[in-house]
Amino acid sequence: MVPSLVSRIDEMVNGWCVKRSHNIADLRRWAKRRVPAPMFHYMDGAADDEVTLAHNHGDFDRYELLPRYLVDVSHIDTRTTVMGAPVDFPVVLAPTGMSRLFNNEGELAVAAAAADAGTVYSLSTVSTRSIEQVAEVCAGPKWFQIYVFRDRALVSEFIDRCRAARYHALCLTVDVPVPGNRERDLHTGMSIPPQLTLASWLDFLLHPLWGLKYLTSDPFQLANVAHKAPVGDDELITLVGYLAKQFDPSVDWDAAAWMIEQWQGPFAIKGICCVEDAVRAAEIGATAVILSNHGGRQLDQAASPISLLADVKQAVGDRVEVIVDGGVRRGTDVLKALALGAQACMIGRPYLFGLGAGGRVGVDRALALLRAEVERDMALLGVTRVDQITGDYVRER
Repeated sequence: MVPSLVSRIDEMVNGWCVKRSHNIADLRRWAKRRVPAPMFHYMDGAADDEVTLAHNHGDFDRYELLPRYLVDVSHIDTRTTVMGAPVDFPVVLAPTGMSRLFNNEGELAVAAAAADAGTVYSLSTVSTRSIEQVAEVCAGPKWFQIYVFRDRALVSEFIDRCRAARYHALCLTVDVPVPGNRERDLHTGMSIPPQLTLASWLDFLLHPLWGLKYLTSDPFQLANVAHKAPVGDDELITLVGYLAKQFDPSVDWDAAAWMIEQWQGPFAIKGICCVEDAVRAAEIGATAVILSNHGGRQLDQAASPISLLADVKQAVGDRVEVIVDGGVRRGTDVLKALALGAQACMIGRPYLFGLGAGGRVGVDRALALLRAEVERDMALLGVTRVDQITGDYVRER
């Protein structure tokens, strides 16, 4: 009775917040109100002084669009392909860990929303729902984000499970040799799993719907490695410790090439932050490179993806697809990236803001807003198809 009542109230509040959100920034404001501070700042924050976080979006302003007019734009086609998979618009969903921190619907809501929007969902290794659970709710193209762990048998297991669950591609994240220094988490007392401590109890009380849904729902877990907990021990802290020990600072390009060989399918390398690494990824057989600095959450002062794009595209040509991950908040950001040579853009925080603001309907809203902006901005730019968006339509300010 209590969980049902909480869910009905939550649905009403979700709808109210989402209807009042007209852009990604609005969804962020609602997420900040609805998600307890430790979880919100874990989503929103970045490393050190957060300079890279600011540049990721701000550097889009270094470029300006050059529209053409007196063009028939009565029909706009936003469809394209990403690593061979058709998508309805050139935005794919990045892997983000532990999505249930922001709303209890978590990865299942995001995966279903991505499928309904006709685009790709990337599931994180550090997810609270399993490879198989997500496959059940996501009929669209799915990627699994993977690391090169010390335990190569675990990596092989993930590959086998993804193949059995019919995932379209793997996405290897390479920019976490060690965790970044995220000082917001230190200030807010962020912990995994969330704890009602003396320092945080007031903030949780100020977000009663989040707290009640968390307390009345399935236990929070790292679903893809839950079977690695010792017999009789299902505590999340055990699995967090297990995964922390799996990150291997000694991995190199040979390990990435081994994974490509093991998978034998579309394969993206995420975390590329220089031309040389993009070229190396192409040489070992990657299908795509994802220009990313982990949303500014690893090395602060790293280059922004959009500022790297033109040089990377010139260096790799058509040998690999190039995807821009970081700072995308508007349809015009997507058009600038496409004009500079990207195949698509990848978003993380924008859909998490939607999830935090309104659960599944919030994610739907985030994707619908971005797609509507892309379509409208293509018409205003004077193009009717994604493949028409070339370097002729953009210049550096």
